[in-house]
Amino acid sequence: MFFLPLFDENPSHRVPIITWLIMAVCIGVFFYQATLHPQDAFIFVKSYGAIPALVTGADLRPFTLSDIPNEATLVTSMFMHGGWLHLGGNMLYLWIFGDNIEDSFGRVKFILFYLACGVAATMTHILIAPASSVPLVGASGAIAGILAAYLLLFPHAQVRVIVIILIFIRWVSFPAIVILAGWMIVQFISAPASLLGDGGGVAYFAHIGGFVAGLILTPFFKRRHQPFFAGKPKSMPMHLADGGNPFASSTNQHRQGRGRKLSRNAFLDRYRRQDKTKDQNDGRGPWG
Repeated sequence: MFFLPLFDENPSHRVPIITWLIMAVCIGVFFYQATLHPQDAFIFVKSYGAIPALVTGADLRPFTLSDIPNEATLVTSMFMHGGWLHLGGNMLYLWIFGDNIEDSFGRVKFILFYLACGVAATMTHILIAPASSVPLVGASGAIAGILAAYLLLFPHAQVRVIVIILIFIRWVSFPAIVILAGWMIVQFISAPASLLGDGGGVAYFAHIGGFVAGLILTPFFKRRHQPFFAGKPKSMPMHLADGGNPFASSTNQHRQGRGRKLSRNAFLDRYRRQDKTKDQNDGRGPWG
């Protein structure tokens, strides 16, 4: 079985400029890297990827690499990717979940949050393998922080997923908490194997570090009016279920097979009389 999230049913209120900008930078860097000669591409990755041994001082930076501070690679590495699938998967998750977090944090706080989670993810990887000479690249750790924020703020938002079982393909909607919890479980299950070199080159501990950083930082970065666990269905009076529609009670009763459907003339008559009777019945409508 294979499943892939494609989009969420949780529209944002503002254009996610920072999310799109991050995607543009990551895609631009990847295409630039693809134009380089293989030897130059290797030096590019070694120069701007985060190499634990260089960051910790266990090794000296070779003169053949670009002359930038080793600490700066904690940031530059999160805008680089190792292949099409790596880039595509990260950009898909950023596109699905990033806009709502940017909307909930504000643009300035969002970019700071993104960078903080990315740095925390890379530092987690460095703590696990401080003497490694393999460069770490990718936005996965920063995006893991975004997933953590989404889990805290919109766990009940529906995520549209394409599910493939052998030759059968179906479109299904799952609550975000199911998708994100499943993703996190995979990281924890796969992380021990990465210590033995069997992780397929994936820095699972970086993902976990970014996710934990997102859980910790979200309460400090979100807007004050943004609640936790938004979108959870709540019971409400029938007459409020349709957003305060004054005709909701009669409409809902008819939909459920109770009551009599209003005729067109009766409906219009109630509408015309509503303003005249509003002061007499505290604004509840002519049928009180």
